Amino acid sequence: MPITATTRGGTEYVPEFLVEIDMEKCIGCGRCYKVCARDVLDLKGVTDEDEIVDVDDEEYEDDIERKIMVVSDADDCIGCGACARVCPSNCQTHAPAEAA
Repeated sequence: MPITATTRGGTEYVPEFLVEIDMEKCIGCGRCYKVCARDVLDLKGVTDEDEIVDVDDEEYEDDIERKIMVVSDADDCIGCGACARVCPSNCQTHAPAEAA
């Protein structure tokens, strides 16, 4: 049975939590990062060998081909869906969580 939540008005709904981001589709725009109040996402760099690295790591500074968002703390996601609503590349997968 999935986890349910209730709106302030008393309507029950099933939150869908961020599960993964498709690195092939993600354009690294950061829109999802800006709307997430829970620090679920992080900006990373992708090298020409498809290695995911920290964008601030000086060792890889010249090797970063592009930037992408990654799920850094999925346990903090509250399933609000704000990230999906602002994503222009539809690269995120969301799903309900099962109740413990």
